[in-house]
Amino acid sequence: MLEIRRFEEKAGQLYGMGLIGGFCHLYIGQEAVVVGMQAALREGDQVITGYRDHGHMLATGMDPKGVMAELTGRRGGYSKGKGGSMHMFSTEKGFYGGHGIVGAQVSLGTGLAFANRYRDNGNVSLTYFGDGAANQGQVYESFNMAELWKLPVVFIIENNKYAMGTAVNRASAQTDFSKRGASFNIPGEQVDGMDVRAVTAAGARAVEFARSGKGPYILEMLTYRYRGHSMSDPAKYRSKEEVQKMRTEHDPIEQVRARLLEKKWASEDELKAIDAEIRDRMNAAADFASADPEPDVAELYTDVLR
Repeated sequence: MLEIRRFEEKAGQLYGMGLIGGFCHLYIGQEAVVVGMQAALREGDQVITGYRDHGHMLATGMDPKGVMAELTGRRGGYSKGKGGSMHMFSTEKGFYGGHGIVGAQVSLGTGLAFANRYRDNGNVSLTYFGDGAANQGQVYESFNMAELWKLPVVFIIENNKYAMGTAVNRASAQTDFSKRGASFNIPGEQVDGMDVRAVTAAGARAVEFARSGKGPYILEMLTYRYRGHSMSDPAKYRSKEEVQKMRTEHDPIEQVRARLLEKKWASEDELKAIDAEIRDRMNAAADFASADPEPDVAELYTDVLR
């Protein structure tokens, strides 16, 4: 979780310096969701998500240097500098992309689960999307097919309360997203997405349910993004006091840090050393992403289907 936090902070700095262009959606505040869910997976399982995807990449084990280099549009990036923030893949790590079209990844993640079922390989697809995407039509077509064919997919709704900038109660008639699969007989539950322990426990239950052949499962992660929807969003639709309250009382990393110190599982010096080591690695990733050459012009014509 700390690695994701420090990576995103560094990405924000590079964006401010003009080294990252276009859209850039930071995951700061939501780290417990993907880290807790990743603990439930095994080799061969798949992860697919929307455009707030840097945390998911790092959680699957992708190299921070390659992710950061893609953000800056360099040759060493995971998509050779041509995909940017929202379009990175690593089938080696089981990461099937961040996707810029709202909700588009839900049908693709369901397709991954269909392939698993067809091949009878025992693998599970984790398909992430947000509270805003939850109102898209393809989500419900995917729910229907997933339950009809008992596909091994866990739908994870990261409810950070504001979608692209509209409060959830102003955009959704049913704000309990864990119930969104009720008409398809898909079970669901709400989870404290700011507590990595709660996420890990719920993730284990949901993944086991899907892996055992019972079909899809929905997890609504109640979480919160500290930054705007993207780096260009000033987030004036919520108060600074609200954000500060979440940071102070519910921060996923500070909760873990406090428990480690309280139970004497780690000392202050040990935690500072971990943070220092992570900061060094993120600085190295930023240095690599700043110095790596841009793609050759000829790359415009590679990996293009005609």
